[in-house]
Formats: sequence, structure tokens, C-alpha cells
Amino acid sequence: MKSEPYAYSIDDLKRDGQIRWSGVRNYEARNFMRDKMNVGDRAFFYHSNVKPPCIVGEMEVCTESYPDPLQFNPDSKYFDEKSSESDPRWHLVDVKFIQKFDTPVTRDMLKEAGLSDMHLFRRNRLSITEVTESEYQKILELAGAES
Repeated sequence: MKSEPYAYSIDDLKRDGQIRWSGVRNYEARNFMRDKMNVGDRAFFYHSNVKPPCIVGEMEVCTESYPDPLQFNPDSKYFDEKSSESDPRWHLVDVKFIQKFDTPVTRDMLKEAGLSDMHLFRRNRLSITEVTESEYQKILELAGAES
């Protein structure tokens, strides 16, 4: 799950403890969050739009998906006039901080470790991409983190 660190960083999540992962406005990413994420699932926090982009930590899904309230707020940049409370278009999950990596995992590190087939490299414009269990374990290893 990616965020630009100037908008919301791993340090912000560490400080806040838990947040709504709101503002996702891509149907594929929304569907993944809505249909495939479950309470207790782990996710990586990916800092995008930095040099180099990298995985900087780990978080955990701590709620089932529910409608993103920002879609109903006309003052929000995430307002969607075509969405309604009876038929919401956008969903989110809450996530909580697990750990910040001492060693951020760059895209080059992922490729060098044989992970160039990850969804991240095929669909890197998505804010949320799937990671297999073996990829997940390899990334934790690259970060020098506990699983």
C-alpha cells in the first residue's frame, strides 16, 4: 500500500498508531481492499514519489472494509458526486502500525532478489498491489525485519 511520504509517511502511522486508508480512487485497488483484505492481514507501507521509492515498514489490517466517508463530503478532494450512502463506490480498511524497517527495501533490491515478477513492477501505478507469501517473506528478509 503506497503513500507519498509528504502526504502521509510511515512515521505518521507510527505516531498515529492506526488510521483509515482513505482516498483510494482506483477500482482495482478498491476491489482488492474491499474483497480480499481481512482483519489480521499484513501489508507493506511503500513510499512512492521519492528517490528511491521503497518499502519502509509493515502494517496490519484491523477492520473489515467499509465505505470511505470522504466520498460523501463535498469539501473533500475525494468527494464523489456519483456515490451515495445507499450505494457507495469507494471502500477502505483501517490499518495499524507494526514496524518501521531499519533497512528500506528499494525496487532495485527487489529485482536483485529475484522479485521482478511482483505486481508492483507490472502495475506500479496502483496504490495497492498484491504480494504473495513467498514475496512477503523475502521482503522481510531484505529489510532485516521480524515476521
